[in-house]
Amino acid sequence: MQRLFQLQEQLLGLTPMEIVRDCASKINWDSQLVAIRGPKGVGKSTIIRQYIKQHYAPNDLSALYCSLDANYFVEHSILDLVEQFYRIGGKHLFLDEVHKYPNWSHEIKEIYDFYPDLRVVISGSSLLSLMQGDADLSRRCVNYDIQGLSFREYLRFYEGIELPVCTMDELVTDAHPFVAQVYKQCKPMAYFDKYLQYGYFPYYKNNPVEYYAAIANVVRYIIEDELPRICKVELGNTRKIRALMNILASSEPYEVDITRMSVQSGLQRPTILAYLKYLSDAKLIHLLYSDLVNVKKLQKPDKIYIEDTNMLCALASRPVKEGTMRETFAISHLSVGHELEYGKQHGDFVVDGRYTFEVGGAGKNFKQIADIPNSFILADDTDYPFGNKLPLWLIGFLY
Repeated sequence: MQRLFQLQEQLLGLTPMEIVRDCASKINWDSQLVAIRGPKGVGKSTIIRQYIKQHYAPNDLSALYCSLDANYFVEHSILDLVEQFYRIGGKHLFLDEVHKYPNWSHEIKEIYDFYPDLRVVISGSSLLSLMQGDADLSRRCVNYDIQGLSFREYLRFYEGIELPVCTMDELVTDAHPFVAQVYKQCKPMAYFDKYLQYGYFPYYKNNPVEYYAAIANVVRYIIEDELPRICKVELGNTRKIRALMNILASSEPYEVDITRMSVQSGLQRPTILAYLKYLSDAKLIHLLYSDLVNVKKLQKPDKIYIEDTNMLCALASRPVKEGTMRETFAISHLSVGHELEYGKQHGDFVVDGRYTFEVGGAGKNFKQIADIPNSFILADDTDYPFGNKLPLWLIGFLY
C-alpha cells in the first residue's frame, strides 16, 4: 500500500496543470461509481491525475490513484486494496486501466455494494461497456466518454488561444456573433489544416516525429490486444481486421459493400458485421445508418468513416482526398453529444433528426438539399457564414 502512494506522488509530480480540459468539469466526481472511457491516448489518465492534484493535498491518504496493470495486482486483488485503503480512512479511489484486470466488474460491484461511502472512479478502454453487463454495473455506474481534442481545444492546447464552445443552437440560428468573436483572437483557417493532420490526440507536442507511428500503435494495440481479450475475437483474425482498417482508411468514405469487404478481408459476412461493431465501440470507426430508430443488431451500416482525421492520415496508404478529410472532420465533431444519421440522397448527415448538413468546398451549392428544411452547407476554405452556408471549421467549436 505504501508503495502505491509513492507511485501516485511520482505520477502526480509529472502531471502538467497548465491546461485542464473542459470535459473534466462535466464529470460528477462525487458519484459512488464513475467510469471514464475512451481510446488509448486521449488523456483519460491525465484528467484523473489533474483532478487529484486540484482537490487533494500532497500525501493526503484519503485519495489514491493506481493503474491495474501495476505489479501490485499480480499478487493482490482490488478487494485487498480496498480493504486496506478503507481501513486507513480512504475516501476516493481511482483505478486506471481497469480493463486489464480479469473479472474487474465483479469486484467493482462488490465494492459498490459493501462500501457505499467510498467513491470509486474507474478508467479504461471504450470497450468497457461490453463488459459491464457481466456484473450488472450499468445501473450502478455513471459513464463518461472522453474524445480527442476538438479544433477549439487544439487552439487552446497548442496555440494558447482561449475561445468558448459554440452550441448547436448558435450554429444553426445565427453564427455571425460567434464567428466575429473568433476572428477577434485568431484567423482559424491559418490553423485548420494543421489540426486536421496533427491536432486530435494531445501527445503530438511531446513526440511530433513519431506521432503517426504512435497512432498506428494504438490501433494495433486495440485490435491485437483489446479485441481478443474483451470481445473474444479470434487471434487469427486480428491481422485481417488490421487489413480491413487499412482498406477503410485508404478508400473514400465507404458506401458499404459487405460482399466486396468480405473478398478483400477474407472474412465472412456475419463476422465482418460483428467486427465492424467492435471497431465502432472501440472508437476506431464511425458507423452511419440512415434510420437509427429501426437499426437492428448486426445490420449493415450505410456508410463507414475512420474515427478522426489524424487516425485517417496515420493509417492511409495513399494521400487522403480533401472530401474524405472534410467529411471525417465533420462526423468526428457532429457526433459528440448528438445523434448522427446518414442523409443518403439528401445531404451527408442528419443531426438529432432535425438538421441536415452537406459538406463540401467553398463553391458547394444547395442543389442536393434545396428543398430540405433546416439544411446547411459546411464549406471548407470559407471564413464567414453566408446565409445557410457555414464555415466547416466552425463545427470544431461544438465541444
